[in-house]
Amino acid sequence: MTLVLVHGNPETTAIWDPMRAALERHGIGPDDVVALSPPGFGVPAPNDFGATMNEYRDWLTAELEELQAGGAGPIDLLGHDWGGGHVMRIAMERPDLIRSWCTDVIGLFDPDYEWHDAAQVWQSPRGEASIERTIGRPDDESVAFYAGLGMGPDVAAAVVPHINADMGRCILALYRDASQPAMSDLGFNIAAAGQRPGLCILAAGDHFTGGGVMHRRVAKRAGARVTELLDVGHWWMCEHPGFAAHTVASWMTSLEGPSAAPLGT
Repeated sequence: MTLVLVHGNPETTAIWDPMRAALERHGIGPDDVVALSPPGFGVPAPNDFGATMNEYRDWLTAELEELQAGGAGPIDLLGHDWGGGHVMRIAMERPDLIRSWCTDVIGLFDPDYEWHDAAQVWQSPRGEASIERTIGRPDDESVAFYAGLGMGPDVAAAVVPHINADMGRCILALYRDASQPAMSDLGFNIAAAGQRPGLCILAAGDHFTGGGVMHRRVAKRAGARVTELLDVGHWWMCEHPGFAAHTVASWMTSLEGPSAAPLGT
């Protein structure tokens, strides 16, 4: 068993650190967890990397194939934010690479989803100026900003140095490639994700991902279970790492044994 974690924007693998520490209390240790960094988000993006949705799908496919070749065993794939979007591409198009999937952004694939305000700016001609302001903000201000949104000061301090021009380029390219109707078009195939057990995490205070109605509607089409986390927002794994670890560990336990079957809604 290997738990593979994929983060989003504007993040690095540091967002998982509090939850990973708490997972050890559930018997899921460091050797059982792999945290991957999408190109441009915590690791440099190659110069020829266009940062499109398909390129991130292909990147994650290659990473999972490498893990399988290395003997990782059954892979449970968990994605947050854009990482959750990349996870759904695997769930729909390469289910052979995973045992199960989990995402907290399933609502993005609903036909009625509209991108949040910041995304719409990045998708517009004002995007470059917005990114320049973001990467030009003093580090102490950025740390306080992201800490206040839910990352917490330690995680924010680890993430902020990586919010740079490389990440900015990838943000603009990815969000522009995902301008609607791109996401809703991908959602037409969401039922294909039902080939593997799925869990959709709904953080009650997350205002970026479409809300409960969209989450539940798309999750039903994907044959997935919905778990609602109360009193947490977008960075639920940082805000309440113990509860996050319990949720993830319980999901993985439900997949074990000869009676394990796809989870219903």
